[in-house]
Amino acid sequence: MISIKSEKDLEKMRVACRITALALEAAGKVVEPGITTSEIDAVVRRVIEGSGAKPSFLGYNGFPASACISINEQVIHGIPGNRAVKDGDIVSIDVGAYYDGYHGDSANTFGAGNISAQASALIEATRGSFFEGLKYVREGGRITDISHAVQQYAESKGFSLVRVYTGHGVGSELHEAPEVPNFGPPGHGARLVRGMTIAIEPMVNAGTFDVKVLGDGWTVITADKKLSAHYEHTVLVTSGEPILLTGLE
Repeated sequence: MISIKSEKDLEKMRVACRITALALEAAGKVVEPGITTSEIDAVVRRVIEGSGAKPSFLGYNGFPASACISINEQVIHGIPGNRAVKDGDIVSIDVGAYYDGYHGDSANTFGAGNISAQASALIEATRGSFFEGLKYVREGGRITDISHAVQQYAESKGFSLVRVYTGHGVGSELHEAPEVPNFGPPGHGARLVRGMTIAIEPMVNAGTFDVKVLGDGWTVITADKKLSAHYEHTVLVTSGEPILLTGLE
């Protein structure tokens, strides 16, 4: 069942989402050659807990950290550890914060040092595909109107969309109905209703859309080991323009 949030719900959720956004912003600022993924994770945890919230991901289905940090060919769910970021790496950071019964969820991909032209184009296309999809977050529309726009934009730039992982509803649970795919024809799926809160999160690959899970049971990589980027916001459906709950502007 899709959860429709009341104004009281949204008051709490806005706080969770702002904390999420601040933690992601802080993490992005420390991405540079030499820093370890566990050090980035510590920044995320410090901001979230220092704001009176809890990291949504810590302990979620056994996940051992506060952020998912994925480098280069890693798509999502990278486990922070002793790996040091290198010059030219791209680092995807996915963050969630839980506050007063509600979650926020957001992700972005950051370049470390001097990244390649292809990496830069991939990051920009991933972000662009999100905002193209955002144009279709309109009351009365359908979920796959968003999906189709995301796919058309990213593929027009020469990239592919991961298909086995999707966006999702967000609220009192980190992952709620409905699923929000990043591909497919328009006009299908749940109808968008005022008060819905969804995470739209394109995962865009430089090569094939096929992925595989590593032996740790978490880290997802591209099947051809080419680069991948990730961009996500928690979005509120309104009677007019959608609202980026995890935006800082």
